[in-house]
Amino acid sequence: MATKKKTARAETAESMGARQREISVSEFFLKNRHLLGFDSPRKALLTAVKEAVDNSLDACEEGGVLPEISVEIEQVAESRFRLHVTDNGPGIVRSQVPKIFAKLLYGSKFHRLRMSRGQQGIGISAAGMYGQLTTGRATRIWSKTKKQKHAHCIAVQIETKANKPVILEDVEVSWLPSFYQDDPHAEPTTWSHGTCVSIEMEAAYVRGRLSVDEFLKQCAIVNPHLQLHYRVRLLRKSNEKNGQTELIEQEEPWTTYERVIKKLPPPGREIKPHPHGVELGVLIQMLKDSPSRTLKSSLTQDFSRVSDKAAHYICETAGLNPRANPTRIAHQQSEALFKAINSVKLMRPPTDCLSPIGEEQIIAGLKKEIQADFYTAVTRGPTVYRGNPFQVEVGLAYAKPGENDDLSGDDPIRVMRFANRVPLLYMAGGCAITRAVGGVNWKSYGLAQPKGALPLGPMVIMAHMASVWVPFTSESKEAIAHYQEIVRELTFALQECGRRLSVYLNKRKRAAEAERKRGYIEKYIPHLALGLKDVLDFSEKEKERVERDLKKMLERTHLEV
Repeated sequence: MATKKKTARAETAESMGARQREISVSEFFLKNRHLLGFDSPRKALLTAVKEAVDNSLDACEEGGVLPEISVEIEQVAESRFRLHVTDNGPGIVRSQVPKIFAKLLYGSKFHRLRMSRGQQGIGISAAGMYGQLTTGRATRIWSKTKKQKHAHCIAVQIETKANKPVILEDVEVSWLPSFYQDDPHAEPTTWSHGTCVSIEMEAAYVRGRLSVDEFLKQCAIVNPHLQLHYRVRLLRKSNEKNGQTELIEQEEPWTTYERVIKKLPPPGREIKPHPHGVELGVLIQMLKDSPSRTLKSSLTQDFSRVSDKAAHYICETAGLNPRANPTRIAHQQSEALFKAINSVKLMRPPTDCLSPIGEEQIIAGLKKEIQADFYTAVTRGPTVYRGNPFQVEVGLAYAKPGENDDLSGDDPIRVMRFANRVPLLYMAGGCAITRAVGGVNWKSYGLAQPKGALPLGPMVIMAHMASVWVPFTSESKEAIAHYQEIVRELTFALQECGRRLSVYLNKRKRAAEAERKRGYIEKYIPHLALGLKDVLDFSEKEKERVERDLKKMLERTHLEV
């Protein structure tokens, strides 16, 4: 007798409601770690290095210290690596260490309108969470401030269901960390304070254009004030013994990228939101949270570039009383206020919140790491997108074909992308910088360019966007969104570099043509003159005069070339 299949019982509203629960941000990113750049072992290692170096650079610059950073990648098993990043920054107070390194969406930069590398408060804690997920090991942090006699060594993990740190170890130790003290090959240093983070994770180390090596090299280019020490300690396979392959550590030397500028970039100043960059919902919330007693004072004190006269005019246009309490404005009134703000012409937001690299520093960074014959750089003036100030910079290095092994005249040019002094290696095809470079007509500047593609030639272009809020396309911060204002500014800067390149190429072309003509003169004219001398039967005196004139002509031709 055939048995009846049990049919699934339909859910009720009560049964579905009983299963609902809050999702921790840590749980979400644990399941969706690809959103943060941990979607492959190779990329995971790069992302962890990137987040740690970004934090170190920000800390050093905010503390007024010329940054010196050490990055060491140590292979501990076939697919497992331990990352150590140490800096000479101001250090971190002990109470803040667990939250910074083991709590997602915790930081000091998210609500601050000022140029900085980190923005979201996710990066370094996500790297530690990835290490915890793949190896079960805790993130270990050493930190020492100027006022402390000893450093703190703290081991932390993330409790993902509650998104809170769990402290596994907290002891006082001497500074620097023990693996630097005991290592005879370690870089000599006089650092008396700073921070070191150590994360063990499953990863893969691969050299190439998308590697840690390339990221750190580009860091040295775009941060010419940085002193960077780097090495990778890999394991090599020895002969099999008893059926097992033995792994032996290889001795690797340190690579040091020397700083070429001994001065910190000017620090950016924090600014208030510009009214033209604030959306309706944000405006309503800002009015509710405003400490000001009147609407007029809220507009002048909580926003930038709003004068008393402009605030009064905005209130009149919206039909609101300037002395009204901002916290009691109804939604309908807020919408009228929002429309009035966008109808009023206001000054652009201040731009001292930005810290561009500068044309001289860009050229110095390119010369330090890229061998070429022609260098140029353009820094555009600050402008605005959605009320956020930003600035675009472009550098160009061109080598003679065949003189630089890394640059081929038959391959597409190399494009290096940066945002707030941070290299962007992945997702080049979806980035506004790549679109702007491909959109320029490089044929008019002397380069070959297939239709709809990058130009061909032995050239490097670096493009940098500095902003208080970079519009990245994802949480992994790998590409810049295609805002029309950003693409336009990039295009103008690229075209200016192209015009300068065209002048250089035309000069070189003229010099080559003159050299070719001089070669013909030197090769054929002496034979022609000697032949005419014999045909015309010159006297010895006339022969000497012809030889003297010929010699002078050749010398003059050489000088003109």
